[in-house]
Amino acid sequence: MFMLNGRKKRNNQCLANVGLTSLLLAIMLFTGCVVGPDYVRPETKINENWNEKDDHRIENQAVNAQWWQTFDDATLNKLIQLAYKQNLPLQIAGIRILESRALLGIAIGQQYPQLQELSASAINNGRSKNAPNGLQADRHHWSYDTGFDTAWELDFWGKYRRAVESEKAGLFASMADYDDTLVLLTAEVARTYTVIRTNEVLIELAKTNAQIQEEGLRIAESRFRNGATTELDVMQARTLLASTKATIPQLEINLQQAENALSTLLGETTGKVQALLNENKGIPAASNNVAVGVPAELLRRRPDVRSAELNAVAQSARIGIAKADFYPSFSLTGSIGVQTSSRGGALSNNAHAHNLFDKDSIFYSFGPTVQWPILNYGRIANNVRVQDARFQELLVNYQNTVLLAAQEVEDGMIGFLKSQEKAVYEQNSVDAGKRSVEIALAQYREGAVDYQRVLDTQRSLLQEENNLAQTRSAIATNLISLYKALGGGWELRNGDQVVAENIQNEMRRRTNWDKFMPITPLPENLETPASARDIPILQQPNW
Repeated sequence: MFMLNGRKKRNNQCLANVGLTSLLLAIMLFTGCVVGPDYVRPETKINENWNEKDDHRIENQAVNAQWWQTFDDATLNKLIQLAYKQNLPLQIAGIRILESRALLGIAIGQQYPQLQELSASAINNGRSKNAPNGLQADRHHWSYDTGFDTAWELDFWGKYRRAVESEKAGLFASMADYDDTLVLLTAEVARTYTVIRTNEVLIELAKTNAQIQEEGLRIAESRFRNGATTELDVMQARTLLASTKATIPQLEINLQQAENALSTLLGETTGKVQALLNENKGIPAASNNVAVGVPAELLRRRPDVRSAELNAVAQSARIGIAKADFYPSFSLTGSIGVQTSSRGGALSNNAHAHNLFDKDSIFYSFGPTVQWPILNYGRIANNVRVQDARFQELLVNYQNTVLLAAQEVEDGMIGFLKSQEKAVYEQNSVDAGKRSVEIALAQYREGAVDYQRVLDTQRSLLQEENNLAQTRSAIATNLISLYKALGGGWELRNGDQVVAENIQNEMRRRTNWDKFMPITPLPENLETPASARDIPILQQPNW
């Protein structure tokens, strides 16, 4: 440590030392290096094309950004828009962007002098009579001082620039998380809407089949009264009818729970969605073709893939922050102020307090300091190892996220394609089942077959109609899963603010957010931030 101290007028020496310090500062600012690794994107395993590329229903075109419109369902479109405006988890994701921006502002502020303190004090001192020199005349006196202290640790090893790099990557990751939340939200609204429509169809099927079975019961009762058959036919008919009606309450439970879930997704209390759902009915149906692009586009389209990589970028910079502790830190420290004292035990008797701002009361000290934690007993080295291990974890997580993304696309694709094929067979089965019921009832009415044949055909018809409804639902849900896996939906924000106006106003009333609000539109492509080596040593701070 090298410090200059003074209490009286030393103008020439002061100017010389200021020049020396300024020169030292300039050297350190313009020759500072950056320790730690620079991020390099790891290799990822991904196919050049999809396994189902030869299917004519798969189109290697750009993914439809607003894919839910392919269902041509006005109610679904309205629900998606309402969820985008009102969903609470999405609003939380937007607020986290504000939090990340503030953290980046802290990191930028750390590049400037870390300590600036203005202090003042007035202290009444009393010396003990029994202490050494305690019998001196001036046992009681007041002391006054006011001054300004500062300390600036120079970013000689790039520690603070690495922190800026890390927080900027964290900011970009929070933006990607917002987009990912939007992708998940649109998919979940569409899936829940499909569940609602599916349960509505299943309830109608159960009621329709119950009417058919009631007709069979009437025929069985008529034949029993006429002595053409036994009571067994009547009991069998009543059993089947009661069994069919018993499925309706459970379907109504499923329907109500799905509507409750949709209300929460819309940021509404339960019961508010019924008015919207009365407009259209039927399971959403889309065209047989789907645009999926190529696998390599997942690295750009999927927000969770981008977030996983940006989290790795942020952690890579933390290795450099930890490594900087191996090296000496260079700081400029200084203080300047005025100081005086006066005799007497009472403040009103302060004969010399007015001397506080005399030129002879000035004191100062400034100069460079060096600190080097040589004996740290492995703490620094092990902290570097911790940061490196965390970085490696995030690299592997990024690679795994890419693999999972590709798997989800393939799963959704094969589910969508094969469910379409299954629906064709299910429709043929339903058509045959309806005809079988008609024939069985006619033959039973004429006494050509026993009632077991009627039971079998009616039970089979209900099962096949339910299967067809579930398969049509599977076509829709697999297509929704496919678009979610492709990262479709985040473009819905389309330059909008990511924090609602009422929330911004509420936060402004509590805190000065200045230029942090409103949040400017998020960029379409979130590239990895610049390396600390390319970050200026001093940036304009976010006041």
